[in-house]
Amino acid sequence: MNNNWLKLILVNLVFAICLRGMAQFPEVQSELDKKVYTFLTDQSGEWQDMNVPVSDGRILYDLVIKGNYKKALEIGTSTGHSAIWIAWALSKTGGRLVTIEIEKERYLQAMRNFRKAGLFSYIDARLGNAHELVPMLEAGWDFVFCDADKWWYKNYFTTLENKIVSGGCFAAHNVNMQSSDIRDFRRYIDNHPKYVTSYKNESRSGISVSYKK
Repeated sequence: MNNNWLKLILVNLVFAICLRGMAQFPEVQSELDKKVYTFLTDQSGEWQDMNVPVSDGRILYDLVIKGNYKKALEIGTSTGHSAIWIAWALSKTGGRLVTIEIEKERYLQAMRNFRKAGLFSYIDARLGNAHELVPMLEAGWDFVFCDADKWWYKNYFTTLENKIVSGGCFAAHNVNMQSSDIRDFRRYIDNHPKYVTSYKNESRSGISVSYKK
């Protein structure tokens, strides 16, 4: 194989990788879209502190858009990657996100990221223990994303199951983990008479999606 053919193969490979990366992002239609997209692409590869990957962020974005959800809750902010995807979708539906993080340094970094992404006004970030804060929340949520302590997933769900509106969604991350707590959580949601659950297995970590009837 001569050098010209090798160069052509490498160029096509790079082009394909770039197209694949762009396909993970929604179409940029507004100045806010441009700001969020620029921030996320600039931060690509930097979300190491218990954040979801880009592909899972897009799944969350699509869930919110498809359901036209407006009142969203996230349990486990980390440094804000998933919250940015959810809030970006909520900027389209006219909604707002409440997100809870227990660790102060991650919380402060998330706040900085929300400002840089241009989504600060769409997010109510709360610092505290979700075990205490979630039971105190009012009813009326239409979208919940759970990505906190896995051994408490079932407790989060049972606390919120009657506070989610009909047609609302409870999504949970890392449900492909082979732990007794996750298996117990999955059995509970799979057999719940008021919810219909499916799984986004295109996510390597696994995302469960439970819709309230």
